[in-house]
Amino acid sequence: MDDDGDERRLNIHFTPELMAGVYANFANVSHSEYEFTLTFARVDHEVDDDEVPGWVVARVNVAPRFMRELLDAMEDNYSKWLARERIRDLPEIGDPRDDVEPTDDAP
Repeated sequence: MDDDGDERRLNIHFTPELMAGVYANFANVSHSEYEFTLTFARVDHEVDDDEVPGWVVARVNVAPRFMRELLDAMEDNYSKWLARERIRDLPEIGDPRDDVEPTDDAP
């Protein structure tokens, strides 16, 4: 926040190629004294060879402070996703009136 209390908002733009994103099913995290490196790859797990082929699709270097913020955001989003998945997996509960047997006394 600025000193006068105004909130700043990011205005981030994507090229169409970046907007499409990339698929990754493998990630590696390494670090040095100054930064963390996140390497994302697409790996072909269906190969029956001793050496599994993979292609790096993105590599991002981030500062340690940003890494903490990224971890917090990922944990928050994962918790929200998991809660939604658990709710979706609950058994359907029907209308309790459906369980009532009709009687001959009904008009």
